[in-house]
Amino acid sequence: MLREYWGANSIMKSKEHTRQVSGHSVGDLEDCVLDRDLRCVAPYFNTKMTLDLACFTETFTLNDALESIGFGKFHCKLALMVTLSWIASSIEVMITSLLAPQLRCEWRLPSYQVALITSMLFFGMGTSSPVWGHMVDRYGRRVGLWICTIWTAYFGLLSSFAPTYGWFLFLRCIVGFGLGGTSQAMTLYSEFLPMKARGCSIMIIGGFWSTGTLIVVLLAMWIMPTLGWMWLLGLSVTPMAIFISVCFWIPESLRFDMLTGNTGKAMATLRRMAKENGKPLPQGKMIAFKQVSLHIHMHWRTTILLPFIWLANSFSYYGIVLLTTEFLQSEDSCGQARIEQTCSLQYKSLTSNDYKDILWTTLAEFPGLLLCMLGVDRIGRKKSMAVSYIISFLSFLPLYGCIGRYVCHRRVLLFFVVVFELNNCIKTTEAYFRFSASVYMFVQVTLALGICIGMGRLGSLISPFVSQVMLTMSLYLTLSIYCGCCLLSAIACVMLPIETMGMGLRESTFDGDAVPSNTTNNRSSGATFSCCQGQIKPE
Repeated sequence: MLREYWGANSIMKSKEHTRQVSGHSVGDLEDCVLDRDLRCVAPYFNTKMTLDLACFTETFTLNDALESIGFGKFHCKLALMVTLSWIASSIEVMITSLLAPQLRCEWRLPSYQVALITSMLFFGMGTSSPVWGHMVDRYGRRVGLWICTIWTAYFGLLSSFAPTYGWFLFLRCIVGFGLGGTSQAMTLYSEFLPMKARGCSIMIIGGFWSTGTLIVVLLAMWIMPTLGWMWLLGLSVTPMAIFISVCFWIPESLRFDMLTGNTGKAMATLRRMAKENGKPLPQGKMIAFKQVSLHIHMHWRTTILLPFIWLANSFSYYGIVLLTTEFLQSEDSCGQARIEQTCSLQYKSLTSNDYKDILWTTLAEFPGLLLCMLGVDRIGRKKSMAVSYIISFLSFLPLYGCIGRYVCHRRVLLFFVVVFELNNCIKTTEAYFRFSASVYMFVQVTLALGICIGMGRLGSLISPFVSQVMLTMSLYLTLSIYCGCCLLSAIACVMLPIETMGMGLRESTFDGDAVPSNTTNNRSSGATFSCCQGQIKPE
């Protein structure tokens, strides 16, 4: 293809429109094909010039497109879909702590076997993270999310028919294997959000984890006294079944399409978003940046500290969840050291009052979510996480007052559990998704989140042995471990080398608004023109 420029007043035409660069009219050649044998003639200082391989064209990045489209109807529909997945995952995880007292009495289980039920669930979640990470890298986030949800729902239903402790343990581990991939729902959702709406939107979706806990507690209050734990497990897969039926509507990740060369598919998704939101797309061609390795100097400290923060978050959160049920079901609610004898002498099934107390602690997460939304984007994410861990550390300290006493008023216990829950939303949503997704580039996110998720599952796996087994030996040692973990995590948050407040998802070593080195930015018009790897030569 050869185009010649015949004079300073000639206009090189494109399919849609033209732009003025330095007083000269340049066509927006959207169909320009990179080929070493092709040449085109471009206007350059009113002389006849030749441009090798390509020609000037207006470009934009994926982040530019997301900012132009904004937040609207499309995102609300997608949020509803992701919410179903998040609620379903929460139910499958939190139901274990409610089943433990009933299974302990029904199957006469010692403390270490009760702890194994929760640990095997998290063991499955941790070991499956690399598997699901490889799958979503190869087949896409939507496909991986759909498969892991079907897997979890199927084996979750099967676990309700488990006849023995061994079968139940095995099936809950398989359920955990499926749950390891459900975190892709949050990552997928975040990739469609503009930067200004990302923080608040992810925070709201994160709050629905508490909604799942609320639902399963209400189900347990209604079902456990009459129908038993098997019916509770069977009905708990209902949200996942609903999500599976509507999962086909969820589009594939835009960044996955870009990295796999499906630019046309990504553009089709962007046009769909723009149409539903009633906003225009930027004009020109969408470009992507080259990705680099995770192991670069600027991330070494973050790569060390962030997995520890994830581990501490899961360890402390599930510790307080399991400690709550342990305190409520024990005859002395301070968890005094005791010798295991018979179920009827030591433990009791949770009563309606116990479920109400757990319900109140769950409701405490919603004010914490509101505080997080108001404070995080004002004081920064690092400071928010550090302050949250310090308050969690302080909320454990008053429980030392129970040591050596036979009676600790349940209202005192619940007050400090509520304080812990108020701060959990900041730790969870910040450390789990917003900070991790912002600090790493897109190609690194799967690997980085895989490492962090694995460490988080390790913390979840260890926590039951501390909160359920070690508690029978020493309340002092149990609380000391959780306090020390929270304090070290606060220090780790302060030591993080980067603050991600105001940052979008990064696609390369450049920031979200950067342009390649061979790009000329026309700041006066806001348009970006790039020379597609060509060289300008005078004839």
